[in-house]
Parts: sequence; structure tokens; C-alpha cells
Amino acid sequence: MKFTFVTLFSNLIEFYFKDSILKKAIEKDLIKYEFYNPREYSTNKHKKVDDYLCSGGAGLLMTPQPLFDTLEDIKSKNPDSYIIFPLAAAKPFRQNDAKRLAKKKNIVFVCGRYEGIDERVIEEYADEVFSIGEYILTGGELASLVMCDAISRNVDGVLGNSESLDMESYESDLLEAPSFTKPESFQNLSVPSAFLKGNHSKIANLKFQMSICKTKYYRPDKGKNNEK
Repeated sequence: MKFTFVTLFSNLIEFYFKDSILKKAIEKDLIKYEFYNPREYSTNKHKKVDDYLCSGGAGLLMTPQPLFDTLEDIKSKNPDSYIIFPLAAAKPFRQNDAKRLAKKKNIVFVCGRYEGIDERVIEEYADEVFSIGEYILTGGELASLVMCDAISRNVDGVLGNSESLDMESYESDLLEAPSFTKPESFQNLSVPSAFLKGNHSKIANLKFQMSICKTKYYRPDKGKNNEK
């Protein structure tokens, strides 16, 4: 899979691929990434990519021409490109989206700046738009990285043990149960005794009950199908 980032600030993104799981995935040729800077496509003599809002008001907006030309170039080289815009005014990005998008060949993230992107660009090129939360960021780079990370770990072979995906939060209607490691006791805090006795049926049941409790506490809007 290839991730293409349309951004004015590639250095905000590239560092994330230099370590850990995504670095290993790149070394195994499971994922690739590239950058396109819309400033390089600007026909403005000063290479401007922003302008004032037609409606008036504070701030500047990314203007259509550089982005139109950038995205046309990307599509000409990669006809199967799937173009995503991270936006505040969009549907929430969910785990099911990450799993579904992991089957794409080339995902393009268009990272906005300033007060956002001229709506005509979005209407013309967006295959999907997503929000990663109900807050405002200074640009689309962080949101793109969040989605890229979530998608990448669902690409076959990226995680060393694919079974680790099965029991995670949001793989069902419940949040993931708490987990523990050695030592069994640390500063008078102990691991639940059932986890130490090797009865896998009891451990599974305890984890299920803990998932229900955790979901009710943190996300009371979820997990209703598991209430008795």
C-alpha cells in the first residue's frame, strides 16, 4: 500500500515513519509513502497557495489552483488513488474505516492549512472526508498521520502477530479489557488472581465482564447489546 500526503509541511509527517512498526513495514515493502507540495504547482509568481475568503472574515483559505493541479498530477500517475480530506466538519473516523481502507492500493491525504481548503477542491476530488475528533487542529497533517497509522496496522503483515488485532477496543461493541504483566505484585498492587491460575475459560469470562465495566464507565453510549 502507498500513502501519498499532499502537504506544505512534509517534515511534520516524515519523522513518524523513521521508527517502530511503520519503519519495519517500509523495510518489508508492505507500505510506502510519498509527498506532494502544492506550492510547487502554484502558478502565482510568489508561489502563494492561499487567499482571502470571498465572504470576508478573518484568516486565509487554501486556494483551488495549486490543489487542483497537484491532485490531477497524482491521479494521472496513480489512477486508483483514493483521496481523503481530514476535516473538522466531517463524519468520524472509526476502526471499521481503518480496516476497510487497509484494502486500498493508494490512499491520498490532502492536508489543509490556514482556515481550511476551498470547498470546490473537496467537492471535486474527495472520495471521503473524515474527522478524528471534535476539536480543531492547526493543519491536516496530524489527522492524516492518525488515520495512516490506524490503517497501516490493518495491512496484512504489518503487525508481527495479526491475532493482536482481534481483541482490541472497537473490534466489538466493547472496549478492550485491562491487561497485566509481571511482576504479579508491585507496590501492593496485585494482578487479579484469576489471571494467574491458567483457567482460560474463567479468564475469558473475567475479561468479558471487565470489558463491560470499562465500557460503561468510559463509553456509556456503547456496549448496550451486552447488558443483561
